This record gives sequence, C-alpha cells and structure tokens, in this order.
Amino acid sequence: MTSRCFGFDRAANFEGQAWHAYIAMMPDEQDRALLQSAKAKLLAARELRTRPGLDDKILTSWNALAIKGLARAGIVFDRMDWIELAQGAVDYIYDYLWVKNAVGHFQLMATAKGNKVHLNAYLDDHAFLLDALIILLQASYRLKDMQFAEEIAEALLGNFEAEDGGFYFTSHQHEQLIHRSKQPYDNAAPNGNGIATIALQRFGHILGEIRYLQSAEHALQAFDRSIKRNPAGCASLSHALQEYLDPPILVIVRGEALQLQYWRRALSQCYYPHHIILFLDETATILPLTLQRHLGSEVFAWVCKGVVCSQSISDIPTLLSQL
Repeated sequence: MTSRCFGFDRAANFEGQAWHAYIAMMPDEQDRALLQSAKAKLLAARELRTRPGLDDKILTSWNALAIKGLARAGIVFDRMDWIELAQGAVDYIYDYLWVKNAVGHFQLMATAKGNKVHLNAYLDDHAFLLDALIILLQASYRLKDMQFAEEIAEALLGNFEAEDGGFYFTSHQHEQLIHRSKQPYDNAAPNGNGIATIALQRFGHILGEIRYLQSAEHALQAFDRSIKRNPAGCASLSHALQEYLDPPILVIVRGEALQLQYWRRALSQCYYPHHIILFLDETATILPLTLQRHLGSEVFAWVCKGVVCSQSISDIPTLLSQL
C-alpha cells in the first residue's frame, strides 16, 4: 500500500536507481491504518539521527525589515493584528536589545538569543529600525515609538556619521579595524547608508529637525560619484536623492479614533509612496511641535510641503483631491 501511495511501485525517479517519495495516490479507508503505522516507524527511525542545527537567534536588522513590512501591509489591508505584531516586535527590541552600556548610556544591540544580547549594533540595525519606526508611526501612532525613533536617530548620528559625510558600517565605539567600510551599494538587503539617508530625511521633515536633513544631504554628497557611476547598484541612495530633490508630503489627520477609521480606510485605498500620513487621535496627547493640532469633535487634516501647511481640511473628498 505504501508503495502505491508514495510511488515506489513505479520506475525509479532519482538517478535511475532510487526513489524520491511523492504522493502518487491517496490511500483508501482500509489502507490508512497501515500507512499510519509506517509513518510512526519512519518517525521513530528519524529520531535516532542527530537533528540539524537550529539558528534561532533574533537579529535586530532583520526584525526591523519585518516590522516595516508588517506595518505597511497592515495599513494597506486594514489588518490591525499585523500592526500589533509589528508593535510587539518593536517592544521586544526596546525591552531587550536597547540596553545601558558601561557608562550608563543606552545603546542598541545586534542580536539576542534566549534574552541574552550579543554584539553592538551596526549601521543596518539602526537605519532599518528607524525606517521601520517611521512606517509604524503611520500605521498606529504611539508616543513610545516616536521617542524610540528619536533615540535611534540620535544614536545613528552620534555613533556612525563620518566627518566627510555618510555613515560607517561599524560604530565609533567598535574595535579598531584595518579598514572601516562605508558602502554605497545595495546587496541582498538594502544599503545601510541609503536607508539611513531616507529615514533621516523623512524623520527630519516630521520633526522639523534640520540636523537630520543636513546629515542626509552630506551623505548624498559623499556618495555622489557612486550614484552617478552606478545608479542601479545604489538604488537606496538613488531613492534618497529623489526625496532630497522632491521632499515627501506630510499629511496630518487629527480627530477622535472612531471617526479617524473612515479617513484611514479612505486613504489606504490609494497608493501614496511619496507621502507621510500620520493619524493622531485623542490618545496622542504629547506631540512634537510640528504635529501639534487642536483636537475637537470633528476630524481635520493638513497637507504640509516643507514648512508650509494647508488650511484645515474637513472632508475626505477634499483631502483626496489635494493628494
């Protein structure tokens, strides 16, 4: 029966002399007991073998990429459970991977296993996390995420920025290396310099923080030749350059949570890659100066380009027409 089920009664399908098992036919009622017995014996035999190694460490940079993806998907598909997964991952990073060092300052760690952290974080960890937090703030604004983003941005500037622009892969506190790399090119993952530049520009526009915008500009100047020579290899930096030349539009939507749901769903139906859209309900009581707006019984929106914001918009069609 097992021969018929897994195709062993047919010609060898691997190198002409062996079989690679596959479901050739579904067992009928009388064959299932025999098949279950065969599976139990196979499992017992497999348990005698040494299990393959398991890599179950947690990487800050990879989790940041997942956080960004979950938050973005949660916005598009109106899936609060995905957004909550992203928030849970950020909370873990903040609780376990954002630790005090020997001099009492907080620093980000690169990896954890069993709640034991290891290795000072690299450029990618900081850049990807800041980028993810900016998306997560748009998915569901939390004060703790805003504060964490500010701390990560300051750590990024203080520990990685080069005097001639751009960011080193290792921090200023890292062990001395023969060569301290400062790469412009994307690989399997986005380039840390490109994502850092994008995130600092976007966060600079959100907070009105000129230091972030200047650091991003210096990074683009430092990699000017690389972008011109090989723009396809510098996709992240090219994206950053595009947003430097044409800054993203900041949209602030303020009102009670229940009413904000209608506005959020209306805007999620359209694709706005060049916009930063923040929904601020009654729980958002502590806000940066650039985001502070009066909270009333009705929902209002403001569209900001640079330092100029529109008058308050009180209905969804008018807002969509301006976007």
